[in-house]
Amino acid sequence: MRVAIAGAGLAGLSCAKYLADAGHTPIVVEARDVLGGKVAAWKDEDGDWYETGLHIFFGAYPNMLQLFKELNIEDRLQWKSHSMIFNQQDEPGTYSRFDFPDLPAPVNGVAAILGNNDMLTWPEKISFGLGLVPAMLRGQGYVEECDKYSWTEWLRVHNIPERVNDEVFLAMSKALNFIDPDEISATVVLTALNRFLQEKSGSKMAFLDGAPPERLCQPVVEHIESLGGEVHLDSPLREIKLNEDGSVAAFHIGGVKGKDSFDLTADAYVSALPVDPFKLLLPKPWKQMEVFRKLDGLRGVPVINLHLWFDRKLTDIDHLLFSRSPLLSVYADMSITCKEYEDPDKSMLELVFAPAKDWIGRPDEEIIEATMSELHKLFPMHFGGDNPATLLKYKVVKTPLSVYKTTPGCQQLRPDQTTPIKNFFLAGDYTMQRYLASMEGAVLSGKLCAGAVDQKRDQLSSSTPVSEPVAA
Repeated sequence: MRVAIAGAGLAGLSCAKYLADAGHTPIVVEARDVLGGKVAAWKDEDGDWYETGLHIFFGAYPNMLQLFKELNIEDRLQWKSHSMIFNQQDEPGTYSRFDFPDLPAPVNGVAAILGNNDMLTWPEKISFGLGLVPAMLRGQGYVEECDKYSWTEWLRVHNIPERVNDEVFLAMSKALNFIDPDEISATVVLTALNRFLQEKSGSKMAFLDGAPPERLCQPVVEHIESLGGEVHLDSPLREIKLNEDGSVAAFHIGGVKGKDSFDLTADAYVSALPVDPFKLLLPKPWKQMEVFRKLDGLRGVPVINLHLWFDRKLTDIDHLLFSRSPLLSVYADMSITCKEYEDPDKSMLELVFAPAKDWIGRPDEEIIEATMSELHKLFPMHFGGDNPATLLKYKVVKTPLSVYKTTPGCQQLRPDQTTPIKNFFLAGDYTMQRYLASMEGAVLSGKLCAGAVDQKRDQLSSSTPVSEPVAA
C-alpha cells in the first residue's frame, strides 16, 4: 500500500520505518524544515547545536533500543553510570546519589534507595516501599487504575509523608511531564517506577552522541528511502479532504517556499502530528465522533529548554542531574555528556525550565536572569568571589504546546491508533500505549500504528491514483 503520513517526529518516522519494513510505501510530509518534531535541533551562527529538549534514553525503552539496533546505530548511545543524582537543597553545590548495584531487579533498585541516607529517613523509605507493593504485584492494571489520583493524592492515600514529594518526586514529576506532583497523574510516576524497579537496567540512562535530527532521525529516513519510501520537509498538512462516506480522500499539502500546493493521495492516511495541531485540522464531520471529541481534554504542556555557554567548566559530572530547583527540572553539562558537544575547557549547560506555564510568555532575558539566580545556588563556588563564571551566550527554546499534559483522568481520553474512519490512523505519544508522553511512547505508537495499517492491507489496498510527488 501507499501510506501518507503527516509529521516527521519520532512517531511518524517510526510508523514509516515499520510500514516500509512490511513492504508498504510510506510518504511522510513534515511542515517544518527539520526532522524530529519534539526532538528537533538547530545550529546557531557559531555552528553550535541547540535542541528542543534535553533528551534522555532509558534502559526501560525497549522499542527505542530495538530501533537503534535495527538501524545499526547502537554505538551512538552514550551510557552513563547506573545512578540518579540530585542536587542537595540545604547544601548548595553538593549532590546526593542513588547508585544501582549490579544485582537483579528489583534488588538493585531497593539497594539504591536504602543506600541513600541524605534525602529520605528510614521510616519514609519503609512507608514508600510498602506503598509500591500493589504496583509491583498487580502490574500495569493497578497502575492504570491510579489515573484517578494525582501523585500527591496517591501518596496521601498510602499515608506516605509529604516530605517524600519534596525530596524526590517534585524533581521527578517535572522530569517526566514538566509539571508538579500536585498535577501529574499517579499513573505516570508509577509507570516509571515499575519499569525502573522491575527491569535491571530500567533506570540506566544514555545520551545521544550528537543532535537527534542527524544522529537518530536521519538514519531512519535513509532506511525508509532505501525501501522506496519518501520523506519531504517544508510540506505542511493544511486540510484532510473527505470522500462522501467520510473516509479520507486526500491530504491537502500547502505550498511553502515557492512550492505549489497539491493533494497527496494514498491507500491509507496517518496523522503523526501532536494532539494540538491535529485537533485544528479535524474535518467538521468527524468532530462529534466520541474518539475525536475526547481529544478536547488533551492539551500540550508548555516547556522551555535552555542552553547556556560559560567561559569555564562548572562541573565534571558526566550524567543527568536533578536540580530540585523550583524553576528548573533536570540539567546536564553537554560539553561532558555528549560527544559532539564536547569542550575540555568550557561548559554548555542544557536545562529544562519547568513548570513553564507562568514563564512561557516572558522575554528570554527574564528567563535567563531567573535561571542564573538558580545557578548561583547550584554552583556557588563558580559564581561567588572576585572571578565569577561568565555567561558567553544562550539560547531559549520555547514550546508552548509540547507533550500532552498527563493530569488525572487523561488515560480514558487517549485514542487507539485505529479510528472509526476506515482508512485513517493515528500515531503520537498521546495515543494509547504504555509508555505515555515520552520518546519511547512516540516510537511505540508509530510501531503500533504501522501494525494497525498493515492488518487492514486487504481492505485498503487499491489502485489509488498517485499525486504529483513533492520536490525533495
